[in-house]
Amino acid sequence: MWVVGKAQGPRTSSFSNNLQPTTHNLVKMNRTMPISKDLLDILVCPLCKATVELKPDQSGLKCVQCKRVYPIRDDIPVMLIDEAKVEE
Repeated sequence: MWVVGKAQGPRTSSFSNNLQPTTHNLVKMNRTMPISKDLLDILVCPLCKATVELKPDQSGLKCVQCKRVYPIRDDIPVMLIDEAKVEE
């Protein structure tokens, strides 16, 4: 998704020196996976130690064995057993 945003002032880093600040710049909104693939590879269910998978709606991580769903809040997985809900 693209939105129009205002420039935040002169750019100072060497990475963006070739970009000229303008009144309106297109900014790509980050709509990617909230949890990195690397993190998903090492996370396991704290109860049964099985693999967890990202739910299709990206609202939580679901254990493949015990079916507990651990919520994701502010792009951070909450891997607490008391916070999980069992889904079939």
